Amino acid sequence: MSQTILVIDDEKAIRKVLIEILTFEGFTVDEAADGAEGAKKIKEGNYDCIICDIKMPKMDGMEVLQIARQEKPDTPFVVISGHGTIETAVDAVKKGAYDYISKPPDLNRLLITIRNAMEKKSLVVETKQLRKRISRGFEMIGASEPMIRIQETIAKVAPTDARVLITGENGVGKELVARRIHELSNRSNGPIIEVNCAAIPSELIESELFGHEKGSFTSAIKQRIGKFEQASGGTLFLDEIGDMHLDAQSKMLRALQEGKITRVGGEKEIKVDVRVLAATNKNLLEEVEAKKFRLDLYHRLSVILIQVPPLNARREDIPALVAHFMKDISEEYKQPQKEIEKAAITALQQHNWTGNIRELRNVVERLIILSDKTITNRDFETYILMK
Repeated sequence: MSQTILVIDDEKAIRKVLIEILTFEGFTVDEAADGAEGAKKIKEGNYDCIICDIKMPKMDGMEVLQIARQEKPDTPFVVISGHGTIETAVDAVKKGAYDYISKPPDLNRLLITIRNAMEKKSLVVETKQLRKRISRGFEMIGASEPMIRIQETIAKVAPTDARVLITGENGVGKELVARRIHELSNRSNGPIIEVNCAAIPSELIESELFGHEKGSFTSAIKQRIGKFEQASGGTLFLDEIGDMHLDAQSKMLRALQEGKITRVGGEKEIKVDVRVLAATNKNLLEEVEAKKFRLDLYHRLSVILIQVPPLNARREDIPALVAHFMKDISEEYKQPQKEIEKAAITALQQHNWTGNIRELRNVVERLIILSDKTITNRDFETYILMK
């Protein structure tokens, strides 16, 4: 599909040259003879790039730029002018222009600028779509009383930098809670870095968290940046924190207290700006009693406690969860969404969910794959209960 460019310039000869060149290059070109007409077209149309003169009657290019940034912030805006100065160029770029080109324009440079601007727009749009898909993947579903309480707590705590300890059985959605807190926080534009403390051997956990210097141990053939540094400016999510080795816990405590870390084998203290969220399926106070977890670290991590209930304690949310998973899985498989009988929903609500929401999603996926157009109670008995 041809990409469309809007050329705004009060000089007819300039518009004619630009239209001929851009059309020859395969673009579709629209034009406006002054700033007011250009602003109107920007509001009403969708363009892949806007080329605009500065000095024009009715409305100058800087005013048009301001309108374009408000109406179509993702559309690249290239300024051209025969009255250009460095100050004008800098001002235009500061106000959101992609680039500034003097008249008469170097056509090769203009074409390169346009293509680069369009590529940047494409990347911006793709990034927004990807973030939207990721956000949907971590959407919190449910209107049960426990879920409402959790969402109210998240809304209160997310804008702060308070550390949060998220507890609950395996599969209840602790990671989802952590990601929701990050999304609603002032750090949402920064990274969220996850560390599964149970999956990393005790001898490697310090290197994973704090990084290491080259030669600090046998296999350290180059410097490594740890998760704390990677998460600086964002959020560090420590999953299964109850499985962290005691030696690493003491270093974690120091990092939380001082906001500084030292790489393994290094001496330099590195300041990090990180919000820490932690999750566990263990009772950490029992772990403290058993001398497996530091009490001082527990208190550092648990400024806010969020207990995520098991699915069996919020069965009224199952119909909404099933509908969400059916839509999500059908889109993933690129196939029409199936129907599900009320009796099958009732059977799902009565089932004992030892694996919680993770198990429910797997069950819905299995039913979508193995059932016909409508998922029935008999399908549930055959493919899930194996009767």
